[in-house]
Amino acid sequence: MSYEKLLYDVSDGIATITLNRPEAYNALNEQLASELHEAVIVSGEDEAVRVVVLTGRGRAFCAGGDVKSFGDHIDDIGAHVKRLTANLHGAVSRMIRMPKPVINAINGVAAGGGMSLALAGDLILATESATFTMAYTKIGASPDGSSTFTLPRLVGVKRALELTLLNPVLTAKEAVEWGLVNRAFPDEQFQAEVHRIASQLAQGPTQAYGRAKALYYASTQESLETQMEHEALAIAACGKTADFREGVFAFTEKRPPTFQGR
Repeated sequence: MSYEKLLYDVSDGIATITLNRPEAYNALNEQLASELHEAVIVSGEDEAVRVVVLTGRGRAFCAGGDVKSFGDHIDDIGAHVKRLTANLHGAVSRMIRMPKPVINAINGVAAGGGMSLALAGDLILATESATFTMAYTKIGASPDGSSTFTLPRLVGVKRALELTLLNPVLTAKEAVEWGLVNRAFPDEQFQAEVHRIASQLAQGPTQAYGRAKALYYASTQESLETQMEHEALAIAACGKTADFREGVFAFTEKRPPTFQGR
């Protein structure tokens, strides 16, 4: 598929999805949300892809929903928002469910739905100049994009409400301190660091990563015994992979493993 509002590239096992409406701070309109959903599906299904990087072009990662388009559709705003969120939520769901690591590389402003989208990554890396703000209630809206799921799990209900009701703008350093972001890097080092971490993951045991993702995301909904049973089944399934065999023999032979993602 050709894309008009995002860039899509696959190289060395890394699929890079770049939101490409820099003139609008990569705000999500129907077309960009639809293309994002499609690109996430494609990267999830491509066996050559072992890690996905989502980022933005220009000064913003994503400024959220396109507020101008909300004004243009104010008389049918319910239908418009449902079409937009159907694609945004589909993309988020598939990012979290896909059996591959997803790195969200926050290159600038992440606001509203853009902050929600940012939090859907497995690893969240940011430039030191990036900022984070919920912003929904500034236009009289409630949150979407999975943030009411992710935020309480990351920072607790009270801080999630603080972010939503008071709309503070967090720096990248503050976002790391709050537990919203894994690491923040100086702007001039950001692209190199993202590529370094993505390359490390692209050379790792992809199936083990996928099973680890599934276990962690399910853990808050299961009892201790049920979760441990899921763990037992997952590690047994890993034991049947070529990468597990390679990892075991590399360990015993005192050499670095060469994983193939199989």
